[in-house]
Amino acid sequence: MPSDENYVKNAPSFGSLGLIPLKSIEELGNKVDKYLVGWRAKRDTNYDEILRQGYKLDSYIVEASVPRFGSGEAKGTLGQSIRGLDLFIMVDITNYSLTYSLCGHTNHMSPDDHYSDLKRIIAAVGGKARRITVIMPFLYESRQHRRSSRESLDCALALQELVSMGVTNIITFDAHDPRVQNAIPLYGFETVQPSYQFVKGILNNVDDLQIDPEHLMVVSPDEGATDRAVYLAGVLGVDMGMFYKRRDYSKIVDGRNPIVAHEFLGSDVEGKDVFIVDDMISSGESMIDVATELKKRNAGRIFVISTFGLFTNGLEKFDKAYEEGLIYRLVTTNLTYQTPELLEREYYINCDMSKYIAIIVDTLNHDCSISDLLNPYDRIKKFVKEYKAKQK
Repeated sequence: MPSDENYVKNAPSFGSLGLIPLKSIEELGNKVDKYLVGWRAKRDTNYDEILRQGYKLDSYIVEASVPRFGSGEAKGTLGQSIRGLDLFIMVDITNYSLTYSLCGHTNHMSPDDHYSDLKRIIAAVGGKARRITVIMPFLYESRQHRRSSRESLDCALALQELVSMGVTNIITFDAHDPRVQNAIPLYGFETVQPSYQFVKGILNNVDDLQIDPEHLMVVSPDEGATDRAVYLAGVLGVDMGMFYKRRDYSKIVDGRNPIVAHEFLGSDVEGKDVFIVDDMISSGESMIDVATELKKRNAGRIFVISTFGLFTNGLEKFDKAYEEGLIYRLVTTNLTYQTPELLEREYYINCDMSKYIAIIVDTLNHDCSISDLLNPYDRIKKFVKEYKAKQK
C-alpha cells in the first residue's frame, strides 16, 4: 500500500476516478481496480462529503464496450455517465487472442483494431470527462518511431491524433525510443521502466545469485537497449557489456536488414551469471543468438529479461534453448497478452505490474508528482540489501 500522506493532503482535483480497461487488458485492469478499491477503503481522508461520495467505491471501472457489426465495423459505447470523471483508459494493442466476425470469417484483432477501439471509446466520452489519461503499455507503432527513407511516421501521428481528441496524458512502458514524445511537446508523456519488478521477480525466484562484479553482469543485446542495461548495472553495482548487430545493408528480409553477426564489447563474462535486458522479445531470434554467443564465452546462467514478451514465432525456440542450457530463466511482464502455455513454462518468471500501475493511477488522480515512482533506485537498493542479508 502506498504512503497516504500526500493523498490525504491533496484531494482529487480533476474529479472522481474512472477506470476503463478495454477488453484487451481486462484481466490486468481488474487487478488495478482491486488495489485501488482496497487502498481507498482503508484511507482516512479529510475531504468534504461531496468529494467523499465518489472517492470510496466498490469499483472504479466504468462500463464500456466496443460491439461490432457483421461487416467488421464497430462503435464505442459507455454504459454509465462519465461527466466530470478523471478518466484512465487502458489498452493492450498486442493482444491477438481476441477475435471478431468479419463477413462470416473469424478475424484476430491486430494493433490497428485495438488502437481504433481506443479512439472509439474516447469519441464516446465526447469531451464530458474532466481529464483523459491513456495507459498504453506497449506504445502503438513504437517501432516505427523515426523516418529513414520515404516512410510514414506512424507513432508520432498516433500520439498527435490522441491529444487532438482530448487526451491529456499518455502513460506507456519502456518505449522503444522515448524521443517520440517530441511529437506532442505540450502534453504529458511518461515512459515507465519496470526495472524494480524485474529485480524483485528474479530475486524472489532465485535464491543463490551473487550480486557483485565478480559474479554478475548485465548485457545489452544491441545498441538500442544500452540505456536500460547501463541503468540496471549501475543500480546493482555490476559491470555492463553490449552486443552490436552487424547487418547486411544490401538486402531487406521481412522488412529489415538481416543480421550477419553479433559483436561483443565488454569485460570477460566467463563464469558470470548474465542478465540480458531489452524492451521486447518479438521472434526471439536475437535473444537466442546473444545467449549462444555468451555461452561460447563460457558465461554462467543466462537470464533473458524483457518488458514485452510477444513471442511472435511461438515458444519452441526458448524451450529448446532451455533444454540445451543456453538460457536459465525467461523474465517478462504481464503488460502484454500472455498465453497459458507461457505461464506453464518452468523457466518463466512473470512480473506482475498491476500494483505499480495502480499506484501511478492513484497518484495522478490526487494530482501528486510521480517522479519518485519513475526512478526505482532506492527500492531496488533496499530489496537487494534485504536479499543479501537473507543469504548470510
